[in-house]
Amino acid sequence: MSAFLRNWHKRSVGRTGHIAYVARDAARPFYYANAHARDCVPLDPREMPLIDGRAAAPRIDREGFACLRHVSAVADFTDHNAVAAIYADEIAALVRAATGADAVIVTAPAIVRFSEASGQAGTRDNSHPARFVHIDATAATSALFAARTIPAGRSVRRYAHYNVWRAFSGAPQDVSLALCDMTSVDACDRFEADAIFDPPGAPEWRFASWVLAANPAHRWYWFANLSRDDVLLFQSSDSDTGDAVPHVAFDNRRAPPGCHPRASIEMRCIALWHD
Repeated sequence: MSAFLRNWHKRSVGRTGHIAYVARDAARPFYYANAHARDCVPLDPREMPLIDGRAAAPRIDREGFACLRHVSAVADFTDHNAVAAIYADEIAALVRAATGADAVIVTAPAIVRFSEASGQAGTRDNSHPARFVHIDATAATSALFAARTIPAGRSVRRYAHYNVWRAFSGAPQDVSLALCDMTSVDACDRFEADAIFDPPGAPEWRFASWVLAANPAHRWYWFANLSRDDVLLFQSSDSDTGDAVPHVAFDNRRAPPGCHPRASIEMRCIALWHD
């Protein structure tokens, strides 16, 4: 056994999570932001070792994600106006500093999600935890989004999409986020699904995302007891390498009964490296 595998085993002994992979089926999977009763996502859950992210200290330029310290000026992350006025600029600055990009553009409004125990999951647009392993967009979808976002006339040699995830409900989280080391994922593990957005009072729209088939070679990480001032930054695409980080919400069996249900906020952005 290599030194790396010995260390990985030591960090993950006694820590496993129920990871909801997606089964390959004849039908193309699809899922909705809100109407989950209409989803067609056949699950293939597996018990997988979980690496202690705080001990392992994964990096953006290696595993594809990192836990960063970030104190926000936003007092209430459920306040849409405050988040729009303050948080987007904070996140752009954070991602630029973490990645060394020349510019960072926030590409969508923040998404606030709640665990089911809160009674608030589903009370806002796209507010359920994502309960199966996925990557937010395929490489082709990411390229399309980049083409729509990069300023006209700007020459870019590389772009990468990122997601910035923060739990603001306090520790521990009853529903945690697991992140898969992108270097442990084979291209054949990923297959396409349709992400369908169904905002209240507006037309549905969709794009191609990836879901993930089970593979025992996958290396899963989690970060226990995240505070309001911790953020998980993870890569959703990279025009140079094609690498992306699969992720999934899973039940934290170590959380004590009656702990405060998870509330989290995530923001997506694109980092640009100019010619």
